[in-house]
Amino acid sequence: MTPALLAVAGAVLLWPDGRTVLRRRMRRVVPGPDRPETRSVPLPVAAAALAGGAAALLSTGLVALLAAGCAALAASGWRTRRAAAVADARLLTLTEVLAALAAELRAGRTLEEAVRGAVADCSDRAVADALVRAVRVPGTAVDGIEAPADGMAAALDRLSAAVALSARTGCSLAAVVSAVEDDLRARQRRRRELLVATAGPRASARLLAGLPLLGLAMGSGVGADPWQVLTGTGTGQVLLVVGVVLEAAGIAWTGRLVRRIGR
Repeated sequence: MTPALLAVAGAVLLWPDGRTVLRRRMRRVVPGPDRPETRSVPLPVAAAALAGGAAALLSTGLVALLAAGCAALAASGWRTRRAAAVADARLLTLTEVLAALAAELRAGRTLEEAVRGAVADCSDRAVADALVRAVRVPGTAVDGIEAPADGMAAALDRLSAAVALSARTGCSLAAVVSAVEDDLRARQRRRRELLVATAGPRASARLLAGLPLLGLAMGSGVGADPWQVLTGTGTGQVLLVVGVVLEAAGIAWTGRLVRRIGR
């Protein structure tokens, strides 16, 4: 199969609407005299360069340009989906930590002891550090967290305000922590329901997006050469460009509709 079509298929499969939960470890390199600061090439740029270079060797310049664009879209979609999955995983981790914190507070422990006990087994140190900052220094809860999940910043801000109010008035903090936890669980439940509700439309969109590939395969199977027509004739090249653009626009439109439903 040609590089451009493979890139389109990758864009269909990697468009950011999946539910796979991926966890990413945050590794930062501190620049110093013996370790200069380095910047990595953005993933869409690298994918476009690789796909475009491969297509240029195997086909025409037009195919190389289309392959580069499709690969960049696919890589950008994969990166967006990965970031959303990491944010969802962090939101789930924060919910579990808040549940542990509420249990520690109900057991009669001090705030410092409860926080230490709640974050002791936390798998995401960024979430644990954010919770500690929310308790100690209100307003800096989400510093250092990349792409915080929807509701995470608000939850930590509510926790900071509750800690400050408890310190001034002596009111119970466990009830407020439990309320924040319940709110986060309700958000996650609503998101799961929306994913189930939109599973059918997303699957149909992916199936329809793959039909052009099936058409090319069927044309080649009956003895025709549709790819030669699309790349070797002026009319075919125009149709190829229009088809790829419409394919990408359709995927983007479907993703936009799904996101609007989820709001």
